[in-house]
Amino acid sequence: MPSCCPAESTKPAFIGIFGAIVGGFAVSAVFFLLSFSSITAPALPFPVVVTTTTNLSALSTTAQPETMYNRPIWRPPARGSRMPSPRAFRLTRDMVRARARDGVIVVTFGNYAFMDFILTWVRHLTGLGVDNLLVGAMDTKLLRQLYLTGVPVFDMGSRMVTEDVGWGSPTFHKMGREKVLLINELLPFGYELLMCDTDMVWLKNPLPYLARYPSADLLTSSDQVIPTVTDDSLENCGAYNIGIFHWRPTEPAKRLAKDWKDLVISDDKIWDQNAFNDLVHKVFGQPVQGEDELVYSYDGKLKLGVLPASIFCSGHTYFVQGMHQQLRLEPYAVHTTFQYAGTEGKRHRLREAMHFFDQPSYYDSPEQHELLLK
Repeated sequence: MPSCCPAESTKPAFIGIFGAIVGGFAVSAVFFLLSFSSITAPALPFPVVVTTTTNLSALSTTAQPETMYNRPIWRPPARGSRMPSPRAFRLTRDMVRARARDGVIVVTFGNYAFMDFILTWVRHLTGLGVDNLLVGAMDTKLLRQLYLTGVPVFDMGSRMVTEDVGWGSPTFHKMGREKVLLINELLPFGYELLMCDTDMVWLKNPLPYLARYPSADLLTSSDQVIPTVTDDSLENCGAYNIGIFHWRPTEPAKRLAKDWKDLVISDDKIWDQNAFNDLVHKVFGQPVQGEDELVYSYDGKLKLGVLPASIFCSGHTYFVQGMHQQLRLEPYAVHTTFQYAGTEGKRHRLREAMHFFDQPSYYDSPEQHELLLK
């Protein structure tokens, strides 16, 4: 049996083993800390909320889970994600609630032939800080493209053709009836509705102006070419144009919308705008007490106001007369009415005014650069 080693002879080996163990723990700890610091925090299930307060409890209550309805505009779906089911694009109260701000929703609609107009419409509004908007798609091609572009879109179920239908055609009148049906579908949700045609653009946020008339059931644009006012107050009269109008979900407004729907459905040859004018003028003209710019119309209970044509401009008051310049007013909108050459003429009118959003390639040709310099 070998003799035991003296205690002194075992110290170097013990110290070496102990040092190796301590060193191993140290290396493992460093590796763990470095690995932990490199982990990327998972994406939050809701968008970042911009707020001026540092109150964390307030921040947590205002944040909402992100869905395809409230996702920030122009943020496309994740690459490689599947297209949602058709059911997800049905217009619902929840969809409107997700996009509305301060009880107001801004809506336009169209088919694929007007996609560039729709993108221009959306870009103007988002550039003004207005994102409480929805676009109704009348065909599945437009629906898909807007969704992939990051524009909040819903399916109108119209199964419309994707080509330009042309003003005055039977399909054009069908589009008009679809607008009336859409208004009747939206008003029961209980939100104020700013309904717009796609061939118009917003140059200034209209919502503060519309809020100046809280008792109005309906504010509508007009085809007035001679102003009845020289400031930014409402017009005294006018032939109404339904390309821009603001509905409040009041009982008189809902009754008007229903009667309008019944009228245009009863005869497919009736133009929706003429039917609207006929209904509004059934009873018309009595001033609303305390609201001199509003008048009673339709059933004698609906309070109506006419948006000034000098700043909620038609194609004539904006492009031809430059009425806003004559009166030194800032225009809120331009609707490309009174324009010849159809849709292409409207497109070029907006291009001339530098209000149309084109692909960069449109301006790359020498001819376009020369036009811009003129």
